[in-house]
Amino acid sequence: MFDIDRIIINFDRGLRTLFAPAATLRHQPGEELPENPLSAEEKRLSASLMRINHSGEICAQALYQGQAMTAKNGEIAHSLEQASWEETEHLSWTETRIRELGGRKSLLNPFWYTGSFAIGAAVGLIGDKWNLGFLAETERQVERHLSGHLERLPEKDLKSRAVVEQMKIDEIRHANMAVSLGGAEFPLPARALMKLTSKAMTGITFWV
Repeated sequence: MFDIDRIIINFDRGLRTLFAPAATLRHQPGEELPENPLSAEEKRLSASLMRINHSGEICAQALYQGQAMTAKNGEIAHSLEQASWEETEHLSWTETRIRELGGRKSLLNPFWYTGSFAIGAAVGLIGDKWNLGFLAETERQVERHLSGHLERLPEKDLKSRAVVEQMKIDEIRHANMAVSLGGAEFPLPARALMKLTSKAMTGITFWV
């Protein structure tokens, strides 16, 4: 059960996620690596891919916050909050890298956030095992998506590659955490729908 105070807190978090600079306790991955010269086309590609990753972290923040708000088990809610903090660090890293590449964030981030929060809250209401199962499947799909980005990023863009590599490690850990807490295996049709939705979002965000 949730109350008006929690709704207000989550509304405030949403505004901070969308409009305030994200914070990080860990150092930016790859900050010690050289900024190799990239062609204009390589810069555009890297910036577009990092924009997708940034929007993905916006969605992750919203999903976790929605799921934590409706989670029935306090331990699970706490684990979701902890994962949400690590996703905030990802938000900071991708935001920094977009700025370094001379790119911009997606104009659709408020839309992605709102939709993802609603999905997260709805899944949390179904029950904790499905809440965690959804989280695990989401993180598995994100991990595969990041692997694809590592194949597409310019080899010389060591800084972007370092950010994506660390994000991938964190996403795998989040998926394993969800399974260890009792997450159920999502049925194939649901996994396919999640994949289709993600593909549409990333395709749009590459350009907008």
